[in-house]
Amino acid sequence: MEIRQDLPPPWAHAVDVFARHLQDERMLAGLTVEAYLRDARQLASFCAGFGVDDPDEVEPLALRRWLAQLSREDYARASLARKTAAARGFFGLLARRGLVTGDPALHLGTPKAGRRLPKVLRADQVAALLAVPDPDTPTGLRDRAALELLYASGARVSELAGLPVDAVDLLAGSARLHGKGGKDRIVPLGEPACVAVERWLRDGRPQLAAVSAQPPSTVLLTRRGTAMTANDVRSVVSKAAAGARLGKVTPHTLRHSYATHLLEGGADLRSVQELLGHVSLSTTQIYTHVSRDHLRASYEHAHPRA
Repeated sequence: MEIRQDLPPPWAHAVDVFARHLQDERMLAGLTVEAYLRDARQLASFCAGFGVDDPDEVEPLALRRWLAQLSREDYARASLARKTAAARGFFGLLARRGLVTGDPALHLGTPKAGRRLPKVLRADQVAALLAVPDPDTPTGLRDRAALELLYASGARVSELAGLPVDAVDLLAGSARLHGKGGKDRIVPLGEPACVAVERWLRDGRPQLAAVSAQPPSTVLLTRRGTAMTANDVRSVVSKAAAGARLGKVTPHTLRHSYATHLLEGGADLRSVQELLGHVSLSTTQIYTHVSRDHLRASYEHAHPRA
């Protein structure tokens, strides 16, 4: 669904009010604010496309049609649930501020988010991915270190991008990850990851750091000697996946694979929860479903009476 940039003035004003509320009053994270505003603009664009140029003219049926259109466009249930929440928050605010006479989203039902099993790489696929970077170039050493760290630690992409050099203890074989909510956790690193990081810090990073007058303290650097962003790390993973012919692979795919392989290897769920930095055990439990699927496939393949 295409989003109009030239919204009618009443809609543009309403979205601006919503933006200030999210940023200044609720003080939500930047990415969360962007997501809610994108949803509000999409809703405004949809309504304006049918000649509804003022939020005060919106009927509940228009909101249901908007969600139905999104559903036909194959938006995930989780996305539909967020967009519904955005519509309810948007119109709830407008009603409290007197910008609409009634709240058309007051009784808007929230679609139940389905639980979709994450994509997980097999061990041989992980090995193929890790083998792609060229160990004879600084960027190849960096990319290998980044991939090894993602798989060895289960780090979120933002945690890896912001990882300082002094947060990695190669002698102890561990890393200190700064996770959600400002919480730190210590995770172990295997020998292959430690070797890859050591080679990068010794032979690759100094060459890229020399490009910048003031190189940052992060482990991973760009060719320009600046700190890698989360998108830079995603590009590294995507490039390696293409080289290994694995299709779409993201940093989160490696995080999923890390957790699943731990459980398949006998790790208990509580330990995996702590390693992933999950607040709730229910978030971690999705990986038990992945492991059960793996066990079922193994059973059906190997058992003579399966």
